[in-house]
Formats: sequence, structure tokens, C-alpha cells
Amino acid sequence: MTPVELSRTVLRAVRCAVDEGELSVVVPVRAVVTPPGPGGCGDYATNIALQLARPAGRPARQVAEILRPHLTRSEGVADVAITGPGFLNIRLGGGAGASLVREIQRRRDAYGHGDILAGQIVPLRIPYDIRAEVVADTLVRIVATQGGRAEVHHIHIHPSRAEPAGTDPSQAKTAGNDPSPAEPPRTNAPQADPARPHRLHRPRPQITTLRPTPAPEDPTPLGPDAARWALLHPASHDRPRISADHLLQRESNPLFRVRYAHARTRALIRNAAALGCTGDPGDVPEDVPGGGELVGALAGYPAVLTQAALHRAPDRLARHLVTTADALLAFQHTVLPLGDEKPSAAHRARLALAEAAGTVLAGGLSLLGISAPDYL
Repeated sequence: MTPVELSRTVLRAVRCAVDEGELSVVVPVRAVVTPPGPGGCGDYATNIALQLARPAGRPARQVAEILRPHLTRSEGVADVAITGPGFLNIRLGGGAGASLVREIQRRRDAYGHGDILAGQIVPLRIPYDIRAEVVADTLVRIVATQGGRAEVHHIHIHPSRAEPAGTDPSQAKTAGNDPSPAEPPRTNAPQADPARPHRLHRPRPQITTLRPTPAPEDPTPLGPDAARWALLHPASHDRPRISADHLLQRESNPLFRVRYAHARTRALIRNAAALGCTGDPGDVPEDVPGGGELVGALAGYPAVLTQAALHRAPDRLARHLVTTADALLAFQHTVLPLGDEKPSAAHRARLALAEAAGTVLAGGLSLLGISAPDYL
């Protein structure tokens, strides 16, 4: 069961509880499903009970208790536990990892893409600064994965009127209080039509002003890939570190680990082909080193893309790629047969999982504007 399928399962459980009179709420259009956080358990967790608590007029844990049996009876769900204020932690039955790999194989580079920003225009205002340019360029692609369209506009900001990080975008102003020619064009509001008194007008999109902490020096000598990583990996409020460390081919370099992990997936596929072995989605036992972590990282990728788009934070994607790469590097040694061992169904399942990881790593790097070489 993929995260998308599990989200639908959660909504069906809510609908069942409403139909049976146990809850009096409007069934939401979507349910957020993510890997469990600290203190959680199982394969996935959802905050649907906390979301419904206020409209239901009940404590969140009570809502969770109502939903739990409906979820437990769902096909593909092995167990449901309630943690914290009312989080539902779901452990899936057989086939969870295999379904996830099939989903990635089917969608390829589109895996993780959604429609939460479908039809929305996202205006981005940025100063003339290289880090802001790179962040905005990356957000154009990330916002597009969620169905939106980002538009970048440049602004001039006087140092004495610099807007601190976290300034309300709708209150942002340009230097001198003069309208900036780079701002989205303003038009006069249409006059009310007496014949159509209830005519509704689409609200103007909220403008986001991006002002990440500038780099202390020019990053271009690092080359395009390392320079972009140096500017995108730190959070927006952190000062990026511009040094040759980003070029080192060592485990201490996160960029190297991510690109090396992708290259390793390609090498595993080549070496498996020489053995006459191809990937075939299947479940990977929990005791395989790195297997559970890798499945969790791949399952969490769609949620990370969504949050990166909503919070205008490409650093979330960069850090998640590091997590995925570390899991793959711990897992890679179990993929191919050792010694005289013959390829088995277990090896084919692990190969398919490694291949799926390579797809996600390559897709994530592409969104950041960074290449993913097959050889490194």
C-alpha cells in the first residue's frame, strides 16, 4: 500500500464512522500520511484525529479511538496504535514495500508530485542576490511538482529598510515606498455589476518575499553543482558555508554522499544485469540493514516535496535526499549475491528497492538543479 492509497484508506475509515453515526463531521478531501515522528511506531502515521477533533466536538484521542477499529479492518492494515495527543500509527501488512516500489516504477520522475497547489500562482519577490536567485529558481520547479506556477519578481531593498526573515510577505515594501516595476502588475478592481450582485472575484495570490541570508562570498568557483548545494542545503536563515569541502569525495561531504548513492544504484543495476538478475518488487525483511530506513525515506518523499513547496523551503528536500542516500549506502551491501550464492527472489526485491531509491535521488537532485551522474 502506497502513501496515496493509505490516505484514501484513512478517508474511507472517516466516512464509515460518519455513516454509522459515530462522528458528525464533514469528511475532509485529503488525509496527511507520513512516516512516524519521534515517539511514533509502525510504518505510517496520520494526524486526522487531531484535524477532526474541533469540528467533532470531541477530544482528539476519543476521535482516534473511534477511527481505530475502522482502520484496523481495512485491507492491507495489520495494526493501528494511538500515540501522543491522538496520532494514529499504522503498521501495514504484507506488500507495503512492494507496492511503494511499484508506485515509484510507475511514476518515475513524477513520483511525489501532487496537486495541493493546482491552478495557483505563487508570486516570489527576491532581491538581486545570487542565493536568492538560486532558491527562487529551485522553487519554480518544486512548486510545479504540486501543480502550482511560481512567478519570480526582483525588488530593490535599501539596507536601512531591510526586511527581517519571516516578515509577512503581504506587508513587504520596496525601497522608497515607490511601486517597483518588477512587482506583479496591479489592476483596478472591476466595478460591481448591478445585474449580478453576488459575483465573486478570485482573491489576489499572496506574495512571498524571499530573503535568504546571503553567501559570504561568491560560490561560483565551486562549479554549478557544488555551488547550488552550498546555497540550498542550509536553511534560509543560516549563512551558507562557501568552501572547497563541498568538492571533497568523502563521506563528510553530504553532496558527495547523495550523488555517490545514486551512482551506486546504477552500478548495482549494471552488476546485476551481468549476473542475469533484474529487479522485481517485493517486501524486504525488517532485519536487512538499512532496508526499513530506506523504505521509510522513499515513502516520506512526497510529503517532503509538499512541505518544501508550501513553506518555500528547498533545504527540506536537500536534507531528505541526504537521509535517503545514507539509508541506501547502508543497504547496498545486501543487494547482490555474495560468493557462489545464486540470485534469488530476495535479491530481486532488494535490487528493485535500490533502483527505486536511485529514481528518487535523481529526481530530487534534478529539482535542485544538480546533476546525478551514473559514474562517480
